[in-house]
Amino acid sequence: MIEQLRTFDFPINSPKMPKKLSDHIKEVPLGLSVDCVVFGYDDIDKDLKILLIKSETPEFEGSWSLLGDLIQANESLKESAARTLAKRTGLSDIYLEQVRAFGIPERHPGGRVITIAYYSLIKVEDYELNIDKLDLEAKWFSINKIGKLAFDHNLILNHCLNKLKRTLREQPIGFSMLPDKFTLKQLQNLYEAVLDVEFDRRNFRRKLKKIDVLLELPETQQDVAHRPAKLYSFDKKKYQSLLKSGKHFSL
Repeated sequence: MIEQLRTFDFPINSPKMPKKLSDHIKEVPLGLSVDCVVFGYDDIDKDLKILLIKSETPEFEGSWSLLGDLIQANESLKESAARTLAKRTGLSDIYLEQVRAFGIPERHPGGRVITIAYYSLIKVEDYELNIDKLDLEAKWFSINKIGKLAFDHNLILNHCLNKLKRTLREQPIGFSMLPDKFTLKQLQNLYEAVLDVEFDRRNFRRKLKKIDVLLELPETQQDVAHRPAKLYSFDKKKYQSLLKSGKHFSL
């Protein structure tokens, strides 16, 4: 049964409320939910992936869906999204970005449900530590192998992916999907996988040098068959200095 959550600036029976609006409120039960698109970068496969769960809704039996839940009366939208992720993945304190609302009347077979979409970024290897603790079947899918999802989740996924691509070029959010220590090649592979483009190696590194937000570490890769590459980390202090100088992160 859909939880009915409503917020108004005046009581329903207030004489100030227009009669037509009051009648409309009584006739239209409204459910509010959040749906989360969980993006994870697989550093081994060099692939952007999406975490999906098997739908519990009878009308979509056997279909995969995004991670979602109804909003509780005592929580904000972001708190609801964070709780949903913690419940479904066991992870907390991860990147969350609100995208937009989706509310076509027929989007949910159970009734009138408006959902707020978020996307989050995690490291695939972190999630694998929690996969056995879930109460629902969950699976990583390559962004290029997503079939028909339950509800309007393909539409939500497309909007979130486009938002991710725009934000990735303008903010250093991609580092949250990489190991704390990474090579420049790993960073380039991430950007190419998410943006679905190929970068010239020299141009990519020239841009990195220009924005100057990386810290070169006195370490190199270990246990690799090829010549070990230098390791780097994202430097938050350098990034803050970049913003204070009036410049912007752009890759």
